[in-house]
Amino acid sequence: MNIKFRKVICTIVALVFLTQTDWAAGERKVINLDGTWEIAEGTLGVIPKEFSHRVPVPGLADMAEPAFEKVGFENNLREAFWYRRTFRVDGAIPEMAILKIHKAKYGMQIYLNGRVVGEHLPCFTPVFVDVKEHLKGKGATNELIIRVGAFRTSVPDSIPSGWDFEKYRYIPGIYDSVKLILSGRPYIVNIQTAPEINDSRVRVTGEISNKGKAKKIRVRYTLCEASTGKTVIAGENTFTKTQKNDSTPFEFVIPIKNCRLWSPEDPYLYKLLLDTGGDTCRTRFGMRSFRFDDKTGWAVLNGKTYYMRGTNVCAYRFFEDESRGNLPWRKEWVRKLHRKFKEMHWNSIRYCIGFPPDFWYDIADEEGLLIQDEFPIWYGHLRKNKWPVGLNSEELEREYTAWMRERWNHPCVVVWDAQNETVTKETGKAIQAVRHLDLSNRPWDNGWSEPQAETDCMETHPYLFAPFCRRKPSEKGPLVELLNSIKIPHNGPNDHCISGEKFDNAIIINEYGWLWLNRNGTPTVLTKGIYKNLLGESSTTNQRRQIYAKYLAASTKYWRCHRKCAGVLHFCGLGYSRAWGGKRPEGGATSDSFLDVETLEFEPMFKQYVSEAFAPVCVMIDEWSEILPAGEVREFPVFMVNDLYDNVTATLQFRVEQAQRTIWQQMKSLTIQGLERKKVTFKTKVPESAGTYQLVAELKRDGHPPARSVRIFKVEQPK
Repeated sequence: MNIKFRKVICTIVALVFLTQTDWAAGERKVINLDGTWEIAEGTLGVIPKEFSHRVPVPGLADMAEPAFEKVGFENNLREAFWYRRTFRVDGAIPEMAILKIHKAKYGMQIYLNGRVVGEHLPCFTPVFVDVKEHLKGKGATNELIIRVGAFRTSVPDSIPSGWDFEKYRYIPGIYDSVKLILSGRPYIVNIQTAPEINDSRVRVTGEISNKGKAKKIRVRYTLCEASTGKTVIAGENTFTKTQKNDSTPFEFVIPIKNCRLWSPEDPYLYKLLLDTGGDTCRTRFGMRSFRFDDKTGWAVLNGKTYYMRGTNVCAYRFFEDESRGNLPWRKEWVRKLHRKFKEMHWNSIRYCIGFPPDFWYDIADEEGLLIQDEFPIWYGHLRKNKWPVGLNSEELEREYTAWMRERWNHPCVVVWDAQNETVTKETGKAIQAVRHLDLSNRPWDNGWSEPQAETDCMETHPYLFAPFCRRKPSEKGPLVELLNSIKIPHNGPNDHCISGEKFDNAIIINEYGWLWLNRNGTPTVLTKGIYKNLLGESSTTNQRRQIYAKYLAASTKYWRCHRKCAGVLHFCGLGYSRAWGGKRPEGGATSDSFLDVETLEFEPMFKQYVSEAFAPVCVMIDEWSEILPAGEVREFPVFMVNDLYDNVTATLQFRVEQAQRTIWQQMKSLTIQGLERKKVTFKTKVPESAGTYQLVAELKRDGHPPARSVRIFKVEQPK
């Protein structure tokens, strides 16, 4: 089937679906306007006369066929992209007709049947437009046109645009879904579910719009198991209309007998249906609580200490990856991505410097991953970079509010992350203005600025290998030089806060390493010097990949086993890979560790070493020297951590090897309590003969692969 014919078929299928969709009183209808749209380029103020290209929605403008030139770079070819599609709605138009565009960039102007019906400058939050006055029913054709700016600079500097020091293309487009909501009144504007797990109940709040004269609004509810549809409980409540602006708040509590808690290990979901008689609205939620303990610094999930192990997803960087295609909008691929992450023993993800399409959060709910949801702000330190003059806390308050309203029923979202690595007072002001809106009281991360509550967390990014861009490590070796003297996370907010004040908040290491390799094994722009100084001028791909995997795994175990932070999240699980040249803009700064992003095949050494380093039960030899003195009697400490709640009974074997031959070993049987950090010391003599050896600690338990820690060292004779 040729491309043009396939497009015609897609358009016909979409049109048939819409013409068969009619509104029935008392039931909300949501018409999905996703699919193939027409697209044209032009100026900001004039609708193009011809739309000769086709593009998927959701998607990006660089996916158009035929392709446009230089999409994502500022140029003189265009000021805007114009999207167009037609659709029909059979039957009469109901009292409520709301067009929702989930996310688009950069800045929208919306036309329906030749009239401007709305504008929306924010690039990362949805817009809801009342289109009843201009929407045609009874099978008539409706024309919807959406204009988006062609560049990041299409929006004023008072609007966050997703600036990223390490991005090169800012690709515009309608990158999330477009839906038409048809309903009667009373209309349910928003629902928030706040689980109260100690009392086995969920608090339900929201707003109802009702322009009628009725002073009493009856709300019926049905709570079901999301997986089976089985009804758990049903009931109804009546609320009195008191607001002059026709918006009535509601609040009630639903008891859930024998409620099942949501966690990454058991991502159990409930579904809630509300019915006002004129409208129905559904949402999903999980019964879970999350906080940081301000005394221990640990994360607490459902009342129990919970250690966060994970990674980062930089969706907007992946948008400019040459292998991206339509992958971010393929649900089966996104689900597989999250399952691959769980295979790495990751239970947490930071959606870094920007939000992926909304259905990613549905999948994270279903697959069971904790999300640190980061608003796309990254301007660095005020001494080095300029905060946009027009951007203030009032604008951030509006956008943070819209963001929270979209996410607060997702159990996966456990941390609101206001910004990345930025020193400013504005994000803190905005946090204080909006945090009360979240009845679950999730903690906030304020980047490199002051935390806004004792129970908030702080991010830190100990990029210990970065100095080796400029110099070689000492004779002791890079690991002993960097790690042996560092017992707490550093290079974080306490070094950058405006006030200079020190804070004792919970710490999440959500970036570390600085060892990135492109998917083809070549160094990135930021790591070229590192591999030269570690391996010399003529290193092989295999050597680099082995160093990357081993050193990243060693760093991971170091941060985990010293138990100084609430979470260890590697950077990054998904980003771009730009192995196009040796300097910007051709070369990429960072990369993920996939060999093939389509099949989501990890580089094998990364998978082997790093997945073992993130295993819930982990072992680490706390000796980092690469040269040991011949014949010296030494004590070798071995740390073990158990992130599980159950006790682990195991055998710990410690041995000294040379050329795969064991020359000394000792075994100890032990029990590691749930959530325990345990230290065992082995005392032995360093071999007297010069050569290369390795220390091996192996923790063996029935039914599980062994946890291992290996240190390679040399013995040199005194000169």
